[in-house]
Amino acid sequence: MKVQDIGEQGLLKIVQQFCPPEIIGDDGAVLVTEAEKSLVVTTDVLVDNIHFSENTTSPEDVGWRSVAANLSDLAAMGATPLGITVGLGLPGHTQVEWVEKLYQGMSQCLKKYNGRIVGGDIVRSPTTTISITAFGQVYPYQTIYRHTAKVGDAIVVTGIHGASRAGLELLLHPESYGDLSQRHQQKLIQAHQRPQPRLDVLPILWDIISPESDIRISGMDSSDGLADAVVQICRASQVGATLEWQNIPTSEILSTYLKCNQILEYTLYGGEDFQLILCLPKKFAEILVHRLGQNAAIIGNITSGLDVTLQDQAKKIPDQVLTLNQGFQHF
Repeated sequence: MKVQDIGEQGLLKIVQQFCPPEIIGDDGAVLVTEAEKSLVVTTDVLVDNIHFSENTTSPEDVGWRSVAANLSDLAAMGATPLGITVGLGLPGHTQVEWVEKLYQGMSQCLKKYNGRIVGGDIVRSPTTTISITAFGQVYPYQTIYRHTAKVGDAIVVTGIHGASRAGLELLLHPESYGDLSQRHQQKLIQAHQRPQPRLDVLPILWDIISPESDIRISGMDSSDGLADAVVQICRASQVGATLEWQNIPTSEILSTYLKCNQILEYTLYGGEDFQLILCLPKKFAEILVHRLGQNAAIIGNITSGLDVTLQDQAKKIPDQVLTLNQGFQHF
């Protein structure tokens, strides 16, 4: 059955089952925020054959990834989710089952993080397009911005980088990874298809840093790559950074079949790992890394210059200045 066979109202009846009935049905959703908290709003757009394809991503995984991207942005602001709205552009020949599975994947991700689909819009489009707007809330003193990094801050990553890009390459070119065990292949594919937004970091962070400390944390997520995140933070804060290659956590699987230059590219510029990059005083950074456990690490520090430099004590790679031009750009 295709969406053109059941029409807009028929399709709306199907997707509305994924929304709370007490919220939908009007021209807008009313979301109640807690007293003294700020509302955080973020939007992310996914386009068929640019952000996903039937060759690499099931409709459930498309749904999960589309939600995860937005929840990761909320986490990067220090916010907890309230709900999302979904703008969906579909060709008429789209299978109804595909849409149902898409919303199932969205709901699975939202359920894990106490979020809800609270509305949206569906239109006919020559290309499948998913536009999600997410709403979250945060206390003003806990808001994480890009522009507040200070010289001397330690730079923390909350997990490994490069696995999502490796998973994508594996899906695109499975014949090139025949020597990789099935378990390792599945782990990399899972990293790409089911990324985990790091909302779990926030309660730990606020347990370490009390409101009375007057410490402001700078950060963003690494959806566009680790290097991109650090450079963006430094630009916004008008500072520089020094990163230590040996301290950056990468998947051990990568070292079994990739050359050093490929590991470097995947780790710095692969993107879609959806970890948090946080800048904060070193003593708090050390506590945070200890509390988060395996794969969290201090990878460098904020400097007074404007360059973001990568160093390698083992000298396996040359020192280099990281820029936005080396990562993914839409145009």
